[in-house]
Amino acid sequence: MVMELIAKRFLLRDFIEDDLPDFVKYHDDPRSFEFYDLEEAKPNHARELFQIFKTWSLENPRRNYQLAIIDRRNLKLIGCCGLRRASYDSERAEMGIELAPQFWSRYGYAIEVGKALIEFGFCDLGLKEIRGISVSANLRVARLARRYGFIEIGDRSSSNWMSDRGWSQIEWQLTRESWHLLAERRFI
Repeated sequence: MVMELIAKRFLLRDFIEDDLPDFVKYHDDPRSFEFYDLEEAKPNHARELFQIFKTWSLENPRRNYQLAIIDRRNLKLIGCCGLRRASYDSERAEMGIELAPQFWSRYGYAIEVGKALIEFGFCDLGLKEIRGISVSANLRVARLARRYGFIEIGDRSSSNWMSDRGWSQIEWQLTRESWHLLAERRFI
């Protein structure tokens, strides 16, 4: 059974084989590697990720949700997003959103996708906490995290490639209580 979340403009669903060409295409865009290690630029990296995401969709019980972001107006893949619990207990997950580079200026897209993911995590999965990890230089992610109510809880040790650029990893946290408080105040 294919997992689907419906947002106003987007369908968030498990990847299907037809998504592979568009997924590989946007990962081949050099802009996609702005905040990644060159190891992730190797030729088959996108295909390997795609297969991992497909495998996760078959897990039982399911711990990881990495979903295609489909524009409902034209049914095109514009990115992916996920809640991953494999490294956490059952009440916590790590969230990530990745838009294809041509959509990076569409801040509202990420807001809408993130809201759908967070609601799914807290309401359907029963999570108590969602975490995020970003590169310190990625100001777009920091802005988005703060918009959702995430708070910065510290730095994580960084890989050499990141340290060489003067960057670190920032860890973010959003609790169910703070999310509901923001929702009640209509900030999201």
